[in-house]
Amino acid sequence: MFSRRHPFLFFFLVLFSITAVFFAGMTALIFGGSVFIRSSVSSVVSPSSDGNVGVVELTGVITSSKKIIEQIKTFKENSSIKAIVLRVNSPGGGVGPSQEIYREILKTKKTKKVIASFGSVAASGGYYAACASDGIMADPGTITGSIGVIMEYANFQEIMKKIGLAPVVIKSGKFKDMGSPVRPIKDEEKKILQGVADEIHLQFIKDVAKGRGIQQDKIAKIADGRIYTGEKAMKIGLVDKLGNLDDAIDWAGKLGGVKGKIKAVYPEKDRIYSLKKIFESLFKNSYITGAMPNYFRYIIN
Repeated sequence: MFSRRHPFLFFFLVLFSITAVFFAGMTALIFGGSVFIRSSVSSVVSPSSDGNVGVVELTGVITSSKKIIEQIKTFKENSSIKAIVLRVNSPGGGVGPSQEIYREILKTKKTKKVIASFGSVAASGGYYAACASDGIMADPGTITGSIGVIMEYANFQEIMKKIGLAPVVIKSGKFKDMGSPVRPIKDEEKKILQGVADEIHLQFIKDVAKGRGIQQDKIAKIADGRIYTGEKAMKIGLVDKLGNLDDAIDWAGKLGGVKGKIKAVYPEKDRIYSLKKIFESLFKNSYITGAMPNYFRYIIN
């Protein structure tokens, strides 16, 4: 029999089958359902009911803008959706994705009202993405702000010396291996990188000033990377109101001209995408990517 001739292969086939069945069942259990709708007082209503306020959830570290932008566009193009709430629970993330979400909100609010609702944390890139909204609501204890840019990488030079490894670098330009983890950074290189960080920081300040309708010099004074509570953020103009998600949904509905009961509708769950996110959380990739020639990337965090 096959199991006797190839015991190890048979074992792995059985293990793979069990694992596949397990994850298939888990997927159906966790990601089951189509559109989840709830009223502004948190009561779940029938999925067949019509919602009038779309809720897009921006959760975790921002590494991609694709899914969020798709969801925003879906609600923008749906005539039954009168307003959109961006629910943020994010400490920040990549510069590009944060800026892309910011731009999409700017375009969206030309036709529909967009309200941002901050949960436990909406800092740095999370704040960047949301500050383009028509209004921002946070909890008193929400951690927000952190308007700044950081770039960091580890240097492995001493470790490599101890284990006897010598790096060999062939490059086409003077600064192509700038930020290499296998050699000290030069003053000239550090100056260049600092310049890029400062430039991105200025972009951040300009976009917050534009999104919030506040003079740029006033934003610059509070954009030193520090964090604020939601209560403090409201006092300095980074937040408009204090309240929870339901309050934000009610606010958005009223701004959108909803007549009658305000109901929130969430995007349909993407099972494949959600399963991918589970695996990504289990096996987190480093920030070193093959597509980048250098050993770091800027993050708004």
